[in-house]
Amino acid sequence: MNIIHSAVKRVVKKSLIVALGCAAMLSTTAHASEKVYRLKLAETWGPNFPIFGDATKNMAAMAEKMSNGRLKIRIDSANKHKAPLGIFDMVKSGQYDMGHSGSYYWKGKVPNTLYFTSMPFGMTPAEQYAWFYHGGGMDLMEQVYAPHNLLSFPGGNSDIQMGGWFQKEINTVDDLKGLKMRIPGFAGEILAEVGAKPTNIAPGELYTSLERNTIDALEWVGPSLDLRMGFHKIAPYYYTGWHEPGSELQFLVNKRTFERLPEDLQEILRVAMRTAAYDMYTQATHASGKNWSTIQETYPDIKVKDFPPAVLKALRDANDRLLAQHAEKDEQAKAIQQSQADYLKQVRSWTNISHRAYLNSQAQ
Repeated sequence: MNIIHSAVKRVVKKSLIVALGCAAMLSTTAHASEKVYRLKLAETWGPNFPIFGDATKNMAAMAEKMSNGRLKIRIDSANKHKAPLGIFDMVKSGQYDMGHSGSYYWKGKVPNTLYFTSMPFGMTPAEQYAWFYHGGGMDLMEQVYAPHNLLSFPGGNSDIQMGGWFQKEINTVDDLKGLKMRIPGFAGEILAEVGAKPTNIAPGELYTSLERNTIDALEWVGPSLDLRMGFHKIAPYYYTGWHEPGSELQFLVNKRTFERLPEDLQEILRVAMRTAAYDMYTQATHASGKNWSTIQETYPDIKVKDFPPAVLKALRDANDRLLAQHAEKDEQAKAIQQSQADYLKQVRSWTNISHRAYLNSQAQ
């Protein structure tokens, strides 16, 4: 009987040890799963900047909620970090874990980054989103950013942008010669090709630059954001767009930071960025429609113009020449251009028979 009792005691003791070990393991696992990851994001925009700034706030809030508080993202606006056009370097170096800006701002550092915002005479937002997620655009973007320890994700579309605010009317190509204009990206190169003097200026300096005649014209976004900037008070001509038919912002992520996150938090961050980007697109469309009505009703003296056909032809010809030059010098640029051109040719045939046909039918 004592033998049986001793055996039972040994079994109970062993089971207790195993149970305690399992409990300790579960406790450790639970503790690890509750670890809070804190990231810092720097944005090009000022504090509480509408639409663009809403995208970062929405993304951070979604990431925190979906992760049950395990992923927290602090947002520093341009007034905090003092480098609105320094996002690329700050995220690359690890000073910040994430950034929100526009890919074409970095063309001076990495020329092929400009293809991932919007290209003149290129894709609409719907077409470009399809290219990113289903036509190979994300893979090409990853190839461009990978050497810089960066990941780039679509960060919100402003919809087609207006051609800009001008202090004088543009009737011929000669009117563009010597014109000092704030316009970033490939469009700036095109305008330089036809004799203009493009420059890039941070958002917070645009109004003052135009008011003081440091520049003669500028493009910003469209009614969604232009109205609050007050450009209509100092530039009477508002031209329709050609240069940014689907302007996509970006979320930049330090690659090492991303890889240190658990897999579930990586996926949560991806979903939060993608959802916030789409939400920004719908918000921008809503705001443009609302503000365009205000412009028509409240500021009837604003002269809304299309660029003359001869000017658009000169811009398109310059676009074609410059693209060819970039492709000739850079195999990666050539591959991106070919991907975009092939996809545009395919998807635009559908856009024409669907959206364009519908809009034409409503105009009759």
